[in-house]
Amino acid sequence: MKILVCITHVPDTTSRISFTDNDTKFDTNGVQFIIGPYDDYALARAVELKEANGATLTVLNVGLADAEPTIRKALAIGADDAIRVNAEPSDSLFVANQIAHYAKEGGYDLILMGRESIDFNGGVVHGMVGEILGLPSISPVMTLELDGNTAQLSREIEGGKEQIEVDLPFVAGCQEPIAEWKIPNMRGIMTARTKPLNVVEPVGDETGATLVNFEMPPAKGAVKMIDADNVGELVDLLKNEAKVL
Repeated sequence: MKILVCITHVPDTTSRISFTDNDTKFDTNGVQFIIGPYDDYALARAVELKEANGATLTVLNVGLADAEPTIRKALAIGADDAIRVNAEPSDSLFVANQIAHYAKEGGYDLILMGRESIDFNGGVVHGMVGEILGLPSISPVMTLELDGNTAQLSREIEGGKEQIEVDLPFVAGCQEPIAEWKIPNMRGIMTARTKPLNVVEPVGDETGATLVNFEMPPAKGAVKMIDADNVGELVDLLKNEAKVL
């Protein structure tokens, strides 16, 4: 079995975000980058499946050279090798095309990724990859078990959970509680230094969107404290000032 896990290289959620060049570029100075948290869940489950089924596990990232420490961390956690597509991951369709190309070329049985990245929060790449490859795409996957060439999944839906059975290969966008995040140990960190990390050039340049500029969210307004007994004032503020009623 061959498993492909697609990971993103994203700012830590505690980082302070700013932009440069008239708000057209993200300022990376002083920003700590990590594996996308949802991708971390996918990777953790892939490592478990690899160990249980004797599979090989490849991680793929569409990104520039600054993403390599993040990729090495994925190798330290348990991936066997890695592919970095040498391109800026600024568009979902472009990223999906890169993933689909190398997934098809590698003949992977299972393609896992996070339900969304935490920088753009598009949540569409897994669906695009499935469409391009002509494979089922399921998200957000909360549990994943394999029985030969068949998988049993559960995913979150409006008002409950859905149980799904699907044959390999397929694409899954993962979230908690599919697995617990794994922390690389010293042995993993040392072996990751010698594991293959292949840098390849992108195929094609099809995109579906063009970045115009970034905007910071508006500053939070001052908090108003209303006496618990003064329901009338609360209703008036919600209706006339907050305009949510």
